[in-house]
Amino acid sequence: MAELTISFIKMKADFSDAIRRSAREASVDPLQAIFDTQSASDSEKRHVLDHAFREKLSSILSNPNNINVSIFENLVRLSIMVSKKDMCNATLPVVLLSDVFESLTLDNCDKLFNFVEESVNIWKEDFFFSSGKNHILRMCNDLLRRLSRSQNTVFCGRILLFLAKFFPFSERSGLNVISEFNMENITEYKATPEENGDIKTSTCDDEAARNKMKLDYNLYCKFWALQDFFRNPNQCYLKILWRTFTSHTTAVLDAFSSYKLEEIGTGEHKKGSHKSEQQYFAKYLTNQKLLELQLSDTNFRRFVLLQFLILFQYLTSTVKFRSDNDELKPEQAEWVKETTVSIYALMVETPPHGAEFAKSVKHILERESHWNTWKNEGCHEFKKPATADSSSPEPIKKRAVKRLGELMKSACDSKRILLGNPELTKLWNQASNNLDACRSKERDFLPSLEMYFEDAITQANPLSMVEEKYKKVNDGNFGWRALRLMARRSPHFFTHSNTQISKLPEYLEMMIKKIAKDLPQSGETADELKSEEQDLGGTTQDADEDELLEEAKDGFKDTKEEQENLKDDKMDDDEEVDETPTIALTQELLDSVAKVIAVEWTKVATKLGYKEDEIEYLKGEHDNEIDRCIHLLKIWKQDDEDASAAGLAYTLSGLGLTDAAALLQ
Repeated sequence: MAELTISFIKMKADFSDAIRRSAREASVDPLQAIFDTQSASDSEKRHVLDHAFREKLSSILSNPNNINVSIFENLVRLSIMVSKKDMCNATLPVVLLSDVFESLTLDNCDKLFNFVEESVNIWKEDFFFSSGKNHILRMCNDLLRRLSRSQNTVFCGRILLFLAKFFPFSERSGLNVISEFNMENITEYKATPEENGDIKTSTCDDEAARNKMKLDYNLYCKFWALQDFFRNPNQCYLKILWRTFTSHTTAVLDAFSSYKLEEIGTGEHKKGSHKSEQQYFAKYLTNQKLLELQLSDTNFRRFVLLQFLILFQYLTSTVKFRSDNDELKPEQAEWVKETTVSIYALMVETPPHGAEFAKSVKHILERESHWNTWKNEGCHEFKKPATADSSSPEPIKKRAVKRLGELMKSACDSKRILLGNPELTKLWNQASNNLDACRSKERDFLPSLEMYFEDAITQANPLSMVEEKYKKVNDGNFGWRALRLMARRSPHFFTHSNTQISKLPEYLEMMIKKIAKDLPQSGETADELKSEEQDLGGTTQDADEDELLEEAKDGFKDTKEEQENLKDDKMDDDEEVDETPTIALTQELLDSVAKVIAVEWTKVATKLGYKEDEIEYLKGEHDNEIDRCIHLLKIWKQDDEDASAAGLAYTLSGLGLTDAAALLQ
């Protein structure tokens, strides 16, 4: 053991001396000569030489007064040459660089990193890349942790650019494969107005004052609240937050449109100043008094407009790892399309060189869509196409097929269910709860009474002169569907009557005349139906029922008195139906209901179909339960096309809130 120790110390001393001579001569020959004369195995000699290099570096760093970046560069260059001669491990140059970066100040690290950037082609060689890529990545990450992104922004950018050049495009460690967002980038602003803090514009010039945009605390809050949507675009898929986003966006874009910027300066002055400008904003300043100056700044305005375009592209593009439920509705997609056109128009109007800037932005976003497609397809490695004169082209490799276990694990992680068929899988995973999805308005394919009976009502008019056999009421399929539709949509279908129906077409004609009277119709059609009723004598309803009763005498036997009683009951029921008042769903009525159900408003919100995150949003918007409930009912009335006092009363009765339901009845 002692002999091995003595041998190691002697070998290290020889190598240390050879390193000094090789560094002085900038040649690897002295080290090569000593390496060949040693009697140990190549593996042992490599380990000893690695140790000698690191000890040499430690001796240089131990003297802080003699630190010179060029000395470290020469030592690393020598280690690269030694590595290529296979006299030390391939990771030695990167290990030496890591040790140096950990010991130097940030100013010296900035200088030494120039050498790292210039040697990027060396690090990309197969000899160094396979064994040293993880060391280089760790070294760069350690540097980034030491740097401040606000004070050392340029240095941070250089490191990230170096990593982008060093790693291939398909390197997954450098890709945001699952489309995560930087949720830590929070833009803070004052939630309460400052004293005398209304944003005032200059009034020294009447014409200039008229051109100034209207800036107040409300616009200030809306403007900076949009940064939270840019930070987390998935909020836009929530119904309540989408309404907030569109409202804020419209207010900000209207402010931009109302105050157009003008280009200052002419001729050579403009061109020269534009070339020398260098804009830099590490983080937005959100002081309320700065908003007027910020919105009057060309570059600041362009930054905000570009943020809108990036957000819109994400919302409308296909993203592999986004939830299937996160998809814009047709009317939302149309709003995004129209707003995008408005933003490009504002970019063109913003000097200087607005048209050129808008064209460049559009081109960049088009390229970004190609990158998004590439990520969705699994980030396949880029390869140069085979040359035409290659005599023996390489065989095409089959695309790797994932194992079933990997597919199942990936599906479980993303809370998806695999059914073995792409279309079935897509259909099953449309929503987290398929039963709730089936109950949504978009799945309601029932036509309205007016739409379905439109042709039949026209044919019922004698002036149409449609022969009896060609009328829709004689079609069995039409009649069957009409009965199902009336059972769901018509109040006349379930009116009390013991009348036995002998023929379906005659019953449908009777019901069509009732429905036609309830529907909004042109004056001509209404007069024709009324004249037809008068020609028949009495009301259409009584005449038809009498006729049906006469034809149904053989089918059932009742006394004459019972038939007359039934007719009286029928007329009374019809009068009761006609006299039932319809309560208007006014805001005052909703406010009264909200005060009664304020304690249970979360249950009501869940029953009306609102999600937990939307309920949490309402909690954050207001301080008391009544205001939250009023906001909820207001949004429900706007969103639900079928919102009515009767429907809300039915919902509240089901929850046991009978007092509130009574207000609506």
